[in-house]
Amino acid sequence: MMLSKFRIPMVSAAIVLILCACNPTNSSNTALASKAAAAATVNGTAIGEARVDMLVKQRAAQGQPDSPELRKAIIDQLSMQLLVSQEAIKKGLDKTPDVLDQIDFAQQSIIANAFVQDYLKNSPVSDDMLKAEYEKIKSQMSGSEYKARHILVDKEAEAKDIIAKLRKNPKDFESLAKQYSKDPGSKANGGDLGWFDPRGMVPEFGAALAKLEKGKFTEEPVKTQFGYHIILLEDSRPKTIPPFEQVKAGLQQQVQQQNLKKVLDDLKAKAKIEIVRANVPAISAPKENRPAEANK
Repeated sequence: MMLSKFRIPMVSAAIVLILCACNPTNSSNTALASKAAAAATVNGTAIGEARVDMLVKQRAAQGQPDSPELRKAIIDQLSMQLLVSQEAIKKGLDKTPDVLDQIDFAQQSIIANAFVQDYLKNSPVSDDMLKAEYEKIKSQMSGSEYKARHILVDKEAEAKDIIAKLRKNPKDFESLAKQYSKDPGSKANGGDLGWFDPRGMVPEFGAALAKLEKGKFTEEPVKTQFGYHIILLEDSRPKTIPPFEQVKAGLQQQVQQQNLKKVLDDLKAKAKIEIVRANVPAISAPKENRPAEANK
């Protein structure tokens, strides 16, 4: 049983808003481009320098430095894209239902992304808000963290046999964990779980750990939903919390995301959304994989 499966997630996932930033080529786009400074033209239609600059910035964010070679490659790419789109328009492909639907979706995505960027730009987070969030997290992180090992097995009798072996020689914990533990996440390391907050574990595990003295192991198997554990407490220490300035940037992003989520939730709550068709035909599992027939 993997450690991650019996640890309880303690940090709620922050909202992640992924909006497609497609940029369809149509007559209005090319008209706008022709009014701006042109980096190139294709059959008389301009490719604006602003568009090239935008793609250069995207590549720079990925670690590719601005250079004449990069700009030429981008212009070549945009030229070919424009050329092919011109041929597609000649064939009337820009008027097909499928393409029109994609253009409409891309437009919605771009405009929605503009709303998000505008909100983030014009809704700054004050230091007071950040410090309040810091104090909130700080209070949740109070207490101690522990360094422990464990051995996880399926049967209580097996756990008791291992405990009997440990009573004879407590130093055998690591070797016994490597031999018997069913937790692949810690088995190879002799049951080592590293440092952790016991509140991040399933309740039975955390409660048993809190009763242990340093260097002692549980004299009775600890039953959880994952099986039976033998737990060894190696050490404990007060939690250390990074200073405010060290986590300020991350907090700012987190608070902005939380505030954005509230705005989006409010928009959704006020909107009239009707799901017309959401049913998806069920896909039957292969016969050999059906739980009801597994033991037949």
